[in-house]
Amino acid sequence: MKNILVTGCAGFIGSNFVPYFLEKYTDYKLINLDLLTYAGNLENLKECENNLNYKFIKGDICNRELVEFIFNEYDIQGVIHFAAESHVDNSIKNPGVFIETNVNGTYTLVDVAQKYWMEKPFTYKTEYENCRFHHISTDEVYGTLGEEGLFMETTPYAPNSPYSASKASSDMIIRAYNETFGLNTVITNCSNNYGPKQHDEKLIPTIIRNALLGNTIPIYGDGKNIRDWLYVLDHCKGIDLVYHKGNVGETYNIGGRNERDNNYIVNKICELLDEMKPSSKSYKELITYVEDRAGHDRRYAIDATKIESQLGWSADENFESGILKTIEWYLKRYK
Repeated sequence: MKNILVTGCAGFIGSNFVPYFLEKYTDYKLINLDLLTYAGNLENLKECENNLNYKFIKGDICNRELVEFIFNEYDIQGVIHFAAESHVDNSIKNPGVFIETNVNGTYTLVDVAQKYWMEKPFTYKTEYENCRFHHISTDEVYGTLGEEGLFMETTPYAPNSPYSASKASSDMIIRAYNETFGLNTVITNCSNNYGPKQHDEKLIPTIIRNALLGNTIPIYGDGKNIRDWLYVLDHCKGIDLVYHKGNVGETYNIGGRNERDNNYIVNKICELLDEMKPSSKSYKELITYVEDRAGHDRRYAIDATKIESQLGWSADENFESGILKTIEWYLKRYK
């Protein structure tokens, strides 16, 4: 049995990853360290709480004493680091929280891992030779795109919000621990995730929730901001592949090849809701355009060629199939 520390897995992506991973691998035990801030909810992991290969610990990734205790108590032999403050609007209002969690928290984790697994730079302790630190990041570190082009692993970093700047900083810390100490690290940068268990504050749950309540559906600016949408379970499968098969020190971009602007997203969801839960009038009548947010990047799109060609990953869902599954899940939640 190999013990892996996973962080922030009461949140959206992690709470989809844990059940998937536990079902696929019976020779791993997952130790989930999560502070349970507003975005973390143990209800997201209810199906795992009786699994003997799963352990939840409430705590802060910035708490070095706690992280060291977990490494020693559970003999941690791998880290998959999801934990992050991730909402751009919140980072504009309160940047300091993002620096603390995303930068200092990542440093604490990777530094403890390096000291626990390694004798000295580029020399692992014999019993920890294959231990790996997998850092989950975002495409937002690359900044914004024009009408053409895709983010590649070689795209220069140009973060435009306090959130993306904090994630870019954490990526650089991971890179430094590979280059300086020879730590076995991998980084994955993903596009916009959607699917079951996403926090209510995010775009797609906000659209669905407000539509069902009969409230106005707020869309920033002109609604023409474009994102590459990735179904969360497809992302989890990509993380699994990179953790097990990715080359040491490499970065892999995981994207759904599903570019859609916000106007398409909101109209598609409203059309599906009109069919699945009809109201007296179309949900489209609730769409309302509001003042754009500060630093709102115009377009993101990921080139996933590297993970597709080198590791054999591909997305199982396109946006139209994934959004149908997503709406079905939220209809059960919000009923």
